[in-house]
Amino acid sequence: MNILLELITLLENLNIPVETGSFSNVLPDEYVLLTPMVDIFEILRDNSPDFETQEARLLLFTKSNYLDLKLRITTALLNSNFVITQEQYIGYGNNSSYHNYVIDTSKIYSLINYSDNYSNNIK
Repeated sequence: MNILLELITLLENLNIPVETGSFSNVLPDEYVLLTPMVDIFEILRDNSPDFETQEARLLLFTKSNYLDLKLRITTALLNSNFVITQEQYIGYGNNSSYHNYVIDTSKIYSLINYSDNYSNNIK
């Protein structure tokens, strides 16, 4: 499993349209863009990492109350053992009529059997 696959599944379960990078369809009134940020290999012993910290940014766009969307996503993230490293209101786009809010998140993944788990989840 990796952070992008896990976030896509989480957001789809909340019935929130989600894309990675840019939205390719007609823009709905509410959607999320995912951006991978960084993968960090922690060296713990023998200079060989056993875990990887993956970080991603969720860009929330909504034409309605952004606080409702933020609360739904934040609650789901915390219930799924994600760490929220930052939340920030970016602003309101007068031209687009969207509120824009950012949630940065991270999660630790085991590297044991990483290649087996990763290749099984590639679509």
